[in-house]
Amino acid sequence: MTQTHTPAASPVRPTDPPGGRRAVAVWSVGVAVYFVAVIFRTSLGVAGLDAADRFDVNASALSTFSILQLLVYAGMQIPVGLLVDRLGTKRMLTMGIVLFTVGQLGFAFSTSYGMALASRALLGCGDAMTFISVLRLGTRWFPARRGPLVAQLAALIGQAGNLISTLVLSRLLHEAGWTAVFAGSAAAGAVVFVLVQLFLKDHPEGYEVPAVAHRGAAYVRRQIAESWAEPGTRLGLWTHFTTQFPAMVFLLLWGMPFLVESQGHTRGTAGGLLTVIVLSSMVLGFVFGQVIARHQAARLPIALGTVLTTATAWAATIFYPGGIAPMWLLVVLCLVLGACGPASMIGFDFGRPANPPERQGTASGIVNMGGFVASMTTLLTVGVLLDATGDDYRIAFSSVFVLEAVGLFAIFRLRGPVARAEAARREAGPIPVATSDHPAGLVDSRQG
Repeated sequence: MTQTHTPAASPVRPTDPPGGRRAVAVWSVGVAVYFVAVIFRTSLGVAGLDAADRFDVNASALSTFSILQLLVYAGMQIPVGLLVDRLGTKRMLTMGIVLFTVGQLGFAFSTSYGMALASRALLGCGDAMTFISVLRLGTRWFPARRGPLVAQLAALIGQAGNLISTLVLSRLLHEAGWTAVFAGSAAAGAVVFVLVQLFLKDHPEGYEVPAVAHRGAAYVRRQIAESWAEPGTRLGLWTHFTTQFPAMVFLLLWGMPFLVESQGHTRGTAGGLLTVIVLSSMVLGFVFGQVIARHQAARLPIALGTVLTTATAWAATIFYPGGIAPMWLLVVLCLVLGACGPASMIGFDFGRPANPPERQGTASGIVNMGGFVASMTTLLTVGVLLDATGDDYRIAFSSVFVLEAVGLFAIFRLRGPVARAEAARREAGPIPVATSDHPAGLVDSRQG
């Protein structure tokens, strides 16, 4: 499809940005913002039991913290995608930092359940602006062939924020107290705010995609409709939906209560097991990125293998005879859950080549909704079922299988159309993009 852009003073953007050391330096600033956002996002996961005591709430009310945060996050994805396409990465990251830092500070000083909920919602809004912006930053600074690896590395570094939550915040919470830990951690927001203002640039000089004039609501609807019309975008969403949520649910809220209350382990042991998930995710993220960068055909087998392996380990753990799984099985479960985050990144590897550069943010926002909608749904369902069954984790955690089945059905339905569309794009090659300055310029539609 030929896209007509408004005139641009800068030269037509070549098919690939240059990469190099400067790209790594600029991209690292954006990833640092995402790293801090993940710390703030997952801090409730290690403080769930403390939050229940502090605000005197039951399992359903406790799950509302994470549900609201994810509801805001998921609901913001398409608006954020549209805005990052229009405003650029630096502005979006700046707004995100301000919002999630204020939200973390508000949570630190919350004395009521309502105030704490409002703080988590604000945090979720700021968090929603980070990852899509970082993905766009990577496509503006690195060659397209590096796309899968760069995206996986961003997620890997972000996952290190989980380590800070599980290894540092969980310990400090019982030594320094609620307010000191959450208020102190908010200082990291101020640090990355300064870094973004001083060092982050949206793109290298001379590699800017000519801007498309915003034409109001009609333009917004067209961006969303054209992104959704691509089967690759839809397959990306369902891949993200099906792979990400089991680990998210476990890390974000229900892993610690399950390991302590149902399995009888200490908080220290439970925190160590949650750390296994994060470390496994970091290793597998690097491996998946390398494999997919070299073999695009491996995307779907890796995603489906992750779903089936996760379901098997999950079932073996919650249905273990006697109800108490041995430590070796819990370790296996955590190692397997570590694959969920990296596998969810494959969704972007379906959505990215299906959309031209000017729709990259919008398409990524649609894809990124998948896992967070699934996580939000499961968090709520687990909380309700725990209250209804007297804390029977076997029944509550079985809800995971329902969403995995729904996601697998959608993936199998879309894999054929996506394969045909990608084959057609490979045959067509680069797509000409007409501008007033460069009517014959070439922009490869398969990269951002």
